[in-house]
Amino acid sequence: MSEEIHDIAIVGAGAVGLSAALAFARDGYRTALIGSLDTRRDGRTVALLNGSIRFLDALGAWPELRREAAPLETMRIVDDTGSLFRPPPVSFTSGEIGLDAFGWNVENATLVERLAAVAGRHEPLTMIPRHADGFRAAADYAVVSLQDGGEVKARLVVAGDGRNSKLRQIAGIEVRTWSYPQSAVTAILSHDRDHREASTEFHTRHGPFTLVPLPGRRSSLVWVTRSEEAQRLAALDDAALARRIEAQAQSLLGAMRIDGPRGLVPMSGLSVSRYYSARLALVGEAAHVFPPIGAQGLNLGFRDVAALRDAVVDAGDEGHDPGADETLRRYQRGRDLDVRLRTAAVDSLNRTLLTGLIPADFLRGAGLLALSNIGPLRRAVMREGVLPQVGAPRLMQAEPAG
Repeated sequence: MSEEIHDIAIVGAGAVGLSAALAFARDGYRTALIGSLDTRRDGRTVALLNGSIRFLDALGAWPELRREAAPLETMRIVDDTGSLFRPPPVSFTSGEIGLDAFGWNVENATLVERLAAVAGRHEPLTMIPRHADGFRAAADYAVVSLQDGGEVKARLVVAGDGRNSKLRQIAGIEVRTWSYPQSAVTAILSHDRDHREASTEFHTRHGPFTLVPLPGRRSSLVWVTRSEEAQRLAALDDAALARRIEAQAQSLLGAMRIDGPRGLVPMSGLSVSRYYSARLALVGEAAHVFPPIGAQGLNLGFRDVAALRDAVVDAGDEGHDPGADETLRRYQRGRDLDVRLRTAAVDSLNRTLLTGLIPADFLRGAGLLALSNIGPLRRAVMREGVLPQVGAPRLMQAEPAG
């Protein structure tokens, strides 16, 4: 590579890395994106919540994505644990908080493809489809080493290289990991009945079973269950698995058919001791890993990117360069509490389903009843879930175009 020093270099070309490259390039920063695209379809989708839609619209990616996504207008929770304190089903509608939809569901691979297409049209953005295998920080810039022997220099390096982040390891940032005795079966389904833009989450004793709308009479499945049972489900042929899914869904959407790729995802979590090191910032799964519950993982990764962009812009206004300690401390302050709170919420929900203890069942059931019957509380929880009012990054505040 040349001796040019970029303002920003992003390592990792997944959805989070691509969004980071676009977020900085749109503001005129000399930006490099290092990594190869992976657009394999694995039966996984992402429910993009309202703030993420606003973010993607600001990046110029939402108009193309919208045509391949389905709106989530209703979120329904059904307690299927068999608990003595089982509440009736609870439904939340986006219109209650003045939104057309809580968010939109799209296949992960489609999201990456559309972000990559927008990135390819950005002049200030240099795409480097190679793998990074080294990192070192100097006083005024950092150097990313490439597997072919090349180097990329930048004032700030953004590690979006996933849960096994090589850059995070080189920087010596400590991590805490944990696992659950569960795995998630994922699949794309077609079905006889309309989903009516409603996402339905059955809380079972072994984890959530969730159906999320896709365009047409199609939905995505995330079935969290015991690891042994997940392995048995994954080994079934398409017809047998579809019958099991229909039974678990209580025939809510009629007959089911497997209509795309399938996946099996072990349930685990990861958190970091800090979100930065010298001239390095962590985003997405390099900084936190969630089980596929509550649509938090990728949405939180987009919040990382939008918050880092704000920190770089604001610090720049005060004369600091993108990788200065003051810039990175701003980013740390903006992410720490948000990530910790959402990590605790997802972990607590999953563990209360697994315990089977009467006090945990009582608290969960009482909470759902309160959300069902107390209007102000219900609306406050919905707003915080999809459109946080405190500390939302600026690119997540602008209204998306129609």
